[in-house]
Amino acid sequence: MSSLHQPKIFHLPAIGSPSFPSWCIIKHWNISLKSKRFYSKTKGGEKKKKGSVFINEDEIAELVKVSSLKQDLQKGLDQLKSDYVKHLSLRSASGSIENLKIDYEGETYTLQEIAQIGKKGSQLLVVNLSGFPTLMRDVLKAINDSGMGLNPQQDGTKIFIPIPKVTREYRENLAKNAKTMFQKFKDHSRDIQNRYIRDVKKKEKEVSSDLSHSVQQQIQTMTEQYVVEGEKVMIAKQNELLGKE
Repeated sequence: MSSLHQPKIFHLPAIGSPSFPSWCIIKHWNISLKSKRFYSKTKGGEKKKKGSVFINEDEIAELVKVSSLKQDLQKGLDQLKSDYVKHLSLRSASGSIENLKIDYEGETYTLQEIAQIGKKGSQLLVVNLSGFPTLMRDVLKAINDSGMGLNPQQDGTKIFIPIPKVTREYRENLAKNAKTMFQKFKDHSRDIQNRYIRDVKKKEKEVSSDLSHSVQQQIQTMTEQYVVEGEKVMIAKQNELLGKE
């Protein structure tokens, strides 16, 4: 084979030597950079977890009233605790039902304010609504929605309520009702959160988008803190009802 057809072999000098071509250095640097980007991914392509949101009340206060937000969230948590004490108890149903709230024409009454409550034997409660017969439907609804696991039966202006025995099944039903009440509290908390976020969005034209986004995240985080606290209360109540204390 003639020398005209033989491939030319180029021998580059060592990297770093004065005679090493600059284009090779650039190409080598680009390859290294791409490699670093590739290996920066997590195993399995999983997304990294988002960092926790720091709550800065002074920043939130620029767009909403922080004290009102915290008060509204706390009120919901206090109501959950109160409902657990009043309506989810292993003590006698008569003691629990006396303070049952009845809403009527924009006013709220306790059952003992509008009815005579007594016992017929040891296992039957009698609620006499002869003084307020028009409230019968509202009282029945309140008893059924109370979460106490009661089965009221109407007879004229009276309501008869068998007192359930404290069986394992009864305890489990009360524990389920505790979860139902918690879910209502959680939904209520989300409603509060969304109401304040709407207030923030109304002011988006007046402030920077970064501030608006940050405050919305902080409101969500603050709400979640109250929801987590409510969940702890629920678990403690369920353990009490199931005898796991």
